[in-house]
Amino acid sequence: MDNIRRKIMLVDDDRSIRQQGKALLKDMYEVYSLPSAQKLFEVLNIITPDLILLDIKMPEIDGFETIRQLKNSDRFASIPVIFLTASNDEESVIRGSKLGAAGFVTKPFSTSDLAERIERSITTAKPVVLAVDDAPDILKTIYSILRNKYKVYTLSKPEKIHDLMRNIKPDLFLLDYKMPELSGFDLIPIIRGYAEHKDTPIIFLTSEGTIDNLTAAVGLGACDFIVKPFNADVLLERISKHI
Repeated sequence: MDNIRRKIMLVDDDRSIRQQGKALLKDMYEVYSLPSAQKLFEVLNIITPDLILLDIKMPEIDGFETIRQLKNSDRFASIPVIFLTASNDEESVIRGSKLGAAGFVTKPFSTSDLAERIERSITTAKPVVLAVDDAPDILKTIYSILRNKYKVYTLSKPEKIHDLMRNIKPDLFLLDYKMPELSGFDLIPIIRGYAEHKDTPIIFLTSEGTIDNLTAAVGLGACDFIVKPFNADVLLERISKHI
């Protein structure tokens, strides 16, 4: 899978738990292992994660106080937080839910339990967008613009689209018009070959914004096209129009 990996911050004062979590998740996510809430807030000034795994019982600042501070911040309030707890007791669940926790995982945890809970929390109510472009810089820009509103997958090698679509179900496709192996035009019939994607919106990304291009794209099943270089407002407006 050729995809910009999601960032997970794992915060626990127990070094063995941090090591276990990182070992379980490192092949799926970019994992930042942090020993305290203080360190978390330091790193948050530099990096914005897709999700935070947070131990409830920590010295100095516990998980409850940490999530309270996160949810009171305009900058960090939208980041999903999953509590890590040694005993998934009813009191912790109720208190954590009131504070805005996305869920709980009981320690010790397995790869499947942890990954399933993370994916469920990240994807809740977020439409899925798949962007296919052979230019990594374009994919990074798209990911940066869309990541807070959508679950974004990126693919720089269009010939691998079958591999990716076996694991995800996009609600919208962004396809580069010109690519060396398979062009956006080539990808449209491949996408439409999936029964569940016969009507899924497809938007072309092109540096050649001509009437002929638009006509050809629409004829093959695309609903719109965006001329590169584009800004964030244009990309968000076009996607929200069709998704």
